[in-house]
Amino acid sequence: METQEDKTSSVSDSELRFGFGRNWQRFLSTLNETRLQNAQETLQEFWPEEVKTISFLDIGSGSGTFSLAARRLGAKVTSFDYDEFSVACTRKLKAIYFAEDSEWRIEQGSALDENYVRSLGQFDIVYSWGVLHHTGAMWQALDNAAIPVASGGTLVVAIYNDQGWKSRLWKIVKQVYCRGLAGRWLITAIFVPLFLIGFFMIDVLKLRNPLARYRSRHDARGMSVLTDIIDWIGGYPFEVATADQIIGFYQQRGFKLKQKKLTNGLGCNEFVFQKD
Repeated sequence: METQEDKTSSVSDSELRFGFGRNWQRFLSTLNETRLQNAQETLQEFWPEEVKTISFLDIGSGSGTFSLAARRLGAKVTSFDYDEFSVACTRKLKAIYFAEDSEWRIEQGSALDENYVRSLGQFDIVYSWGVLHHTGAMWQALDNAAIPVASGGTLVVAIYNDQGWKSRLWKIVKQVYCRGLAGRWLITAIFVPLFLIGFFMIDVLKLRNPLARYRSRHDARGMSVLTDIIDWIGGYPFEVATADQIIGFYQQRGFKLKQKKLTNGLGCNEFVFQKD
C-alpha cells in the first residue's frame, strides 16, 4: 500500500503531506518512563490546581504520548488525529497502559472539520501542540480549536514562529522532502547531520555534556531528538505566525493569555489561553 511518504514528484503542492504517523510509529519504540514523566511535567505547567475531574481534548494526538500523560494525571481524555497511523499509535499506547478504559476515547478526524469538532463536546483543556500549522489551513484550524473549550477552560497551542525569509526557505526544504524518495534522502542527508552538529556545538558552548543529549535521546517534552528533526525537515503542510498574531487572534475570540514561551529562532511559540 502506498503511504504518504511514498508519494512521487508528480504530486502537486496542494497534495503534499508528510507521513507524521509513520514518524511517530518509529518514535514509540523509544518511549520509556522517563519520557512519560517529562510529558506529564509539561502538562502540569498549566494543569488546573483545583481537585476535580479534568476533561482533556488532544487535537492531533500524534504518538499519543500527551494523551497518555493526561490520562495518567487523571483526566478524561479524547484524542483524535487526521493521520491513520497516528491514530494507530495512540490506540497502541492505550492498549498497553489503559486497555479497555472507557475514560479514554480515540478517533480519526480533522481539525478542519468544524462539524466534527463541535460534535466532540466541551472540554476543560484543549491541547494542540505543534499540529495546526500542518493542516494546510492554519487559521481555520486555530478557529476550530477554540470551539470545544468550555467556559473558563484552557486552550494550549504551539505554532511555528514566523522567521520571515527563513520560514519561506524552510517551506521549500519541506516540499522537496515530501516530493519523493530522492528528495527525502537528499534533505535527510544534508540536514540531519547539520542539526546534530549544531546541537553538539551548542552543548559545548554552554558547557554541557554533548553526549548526554544523544545518549538520552529525548528533549524536555519527552520527545525524541531524531524524531523531532525528521518532523521538522519533512513537516508539510507548513505555515507560521508571529506571537502577536496568535495572541490577537484568540483575544478577539474571548480568550485571555495566561502563559507564553516564545522563541526567536526555529521551533514553536507556545501559548496557554483561558476562555473568559
